This record gives sequence, structure tokens and C-alpha cells, in this order.
Amino acid sequence: MKETCACFCQVPGDFTARSPLLSQFLSPGFPTSDGCPTKISAMANEAHPCPCDIGHRLEYGGMGREVQVEHIKAYLTKCPVDTGKAVIVIQDIFGWRLPNTRYMADMIAGNGYTTIVPDFFVGQEPWDPSWDRSTFSEWLKTKDARKIDREVDAVLKYLKQQCHARKIGIVGFCWGGIAVHHIMMKYPEVRAGVSVYGIVKDSEDVHSLKNPTLFIFAENDAVIPLEQVSLLTQKLKDHCRVEYQIKTFSGQTHGFVHRKREDCSPEDKPYIDEARRNLLEWLNKYV
Repeated sequence: MKETCACFCQVPGDFTARSPLLSQFLSPGFPTSDGCPTKISAMANEAHPCPCDIGHRLEYGGMGREVQVEHIKAYLTKCPVDTGKAVIVIQDIFGWRLPNTRYMADMIAGNGYTTIVPDFFVGQEPWDPSWDRSTFSEWLKTKDARKIDREVDAVLKYLKQQCHARKIGIVGFCWGGIAVHHIMMKYPEVRAGVSVYGIVKDSEDVHSLKNPTLFIFAENDAVIPLEQVSLLTQKLKDHCRVEYQIKTFSGQTHGFVHRKREDCSPEDKPYIDEARRNLLEWLNKYV
């Protein structure tokens, strides 16, 4: 059985863009930074890559700790109650130590999961917004989001053996969204995936998902045009044999789920809240 839901949030239907974020989805006291920077620009497609802006970098220390997982480091947050469930959270181009990504991992952990944010760059430097943008293409060549199987294998082993995880899901943002798409087509043991604004490649198999996958996109993401989203929708409709959903948020830009502050703009807040709620609901349903 497959479920197609490619829609814009302002259209009445199954999704309600104006729903408030449920209180349990964010633990009380999570800090945010002051100020409201300009909106986030988009990460370019793979043919003409350019870096996205850091956006709203949170001043957030985290609730977890750093651990060693074979050859890589990771940020681990244990669920207060052992549920036997875990979620791998995959970084964007700014790396595994970006406070925003740890904030999202801790949010998920607060909802009944052990979460882990591995360093999928394996010690290599993440993109620094202060660097010359013209060097981004060369930097990106060494960061293939589809060549991470060794790291995935190590993390899955760690979660099963050290954290006693019996059910595992995965969430990724930007670069990590591409990685999620790859993992969901290769690892049947990963029970559910959420790919958040991961670039879609037209020429590759994008439909052979092993387990339920949610795709979140932004309407005004200049480098993931709606035509690509439509193509993905059609391919999944024609070929995919598992549950999936595709959701496009109107008026939003690349990075809105994890690199925009909830209190920055009254217009953006409902979409940020809804996307995070959808992410958690998907995990709760399938993991």
C-alpha cells in the first residue's frame, strides 16, 4: 500500500498548516538565539552547487554527550525511558556539531527515542560560512551523501549493541536528506525515514524505498524546483510499493525546519511547527 500526499500547506485537506506545535514535541527551556537574520538562501543543485547560509544558528548546548562509534564521533541523547527505539539524525553541510541539528535530535529524544547524530564527514571539516563560496563545489566533491555505508553500518551496530535499540528510524536535513533517501533504498532494517529538503537527482532510481519515507520540501527552495518534486511524486506513484508522503510547504525556503527560529516570524512559525510535528508523527507511526 502506498500513500501519496504532495500538497501545499495552504490547501485544505489532511494537513493543517496552522496547527500549533503540540507541547510534548519541544521540551521546555530549549534556548534560542537573539535576533532575526535574513532568510536562508538555498543550497544549489548538484550540477551548480553553492552553499546555503547558516540561517538562524541557535545558541544551544545540548542535552546529550559525545561518544565514539568505531571510527567516527557522534552526539548521543538517551531517552529517559528505555523504549527500544532509536533515530539517526543526519547533519547538513554545517556538520554534526551544528547546535540546530542537536536541538532537533534532542527534540526527537524527548518524544521517546534514543537519538544519535554521527559525524558523517568522518573528521573532515564541515562547510564554514566564512569561506570563499567559489570553493564550495570542490569541497562538496569529498562529501558524497551516497557513500556513507561504512558509517551507517557502524552506527546501526552501536545502536543495537550499546543502546539496545530494536526499532530504528532516520531523519536528515539538506545533505542529510540526500543520505536518508539513499539509506531508505538500501537498509530494510531502518523502519522509517524523513528526508527534509534533500536534493532529488532526476537520473537515478529514486523510488525503490524499502520502508515508509516522508519527504519534506519548501516551495521557494530555488535549487529543488517543484518540477523535481513532481517528478519524484510521479516515480513513487508509479513504482513505490511502501508507504510514503511528499509534503511541500508554501512560502518556505531551504532550511526552514531546522535553521529558522520559531519566534522569528509569525508567518513562518505555523509552517515550522507543522513540519516538525509531521516529522514526529511519521516516526511515531512507523518506528
